[in-house]
Amino acid sequence: MLRDYSAEDIDQILDIWLSASIKAHDFIEPAFWKSKLDAMRNLYIPASETRVFENASGIIGFYSLYANTLAAIFVSPEYQGKGIGTALLSDAMRKRQILRLTVYKANHSSILFYEKQGFVVIDEQIDEHTGQPELVMEYCA
Repeated sequence: MLRDYSAEDIDQILDIWLSASIKAHDFIEPAFWKSKLDAMRNLYIPASETRVFENASGIIGFYSLYANTLAAIFVSPEYQGKGIGTALLSDAMRKRQILRLTVYKANHSSILFYEKQGFVVIDEQIDEHTGQPELVMEYCA
């Protein structure tokens, strides 16, 4: 079930974000992601429009929109590949006519996922926090 985020969800969201970030970005040290937990808790999630995907065991995925940017979309590693990410992304795409995101160039599986959903690469840049190359992708309804 998809629903709007509430403040009580933050610990589950951060657990998902950290475990999925470490798994998807094995080319970046886990310490980097751990160092960003406070900013996620106190800045990024509260400033975003966030929706969660919940099942009987709790929250298993979420996404965050900031204006027309998909700032985050993460699914618990044990639930990946089961359509949760597609459901989350579809929900986000219904909320915006244009949706942009950045994805690390080394994150091949995520790039393929976004392309399958209709996103196209519109630019390339370097992430100022990690020094990693990333793609800017966009979806237009």
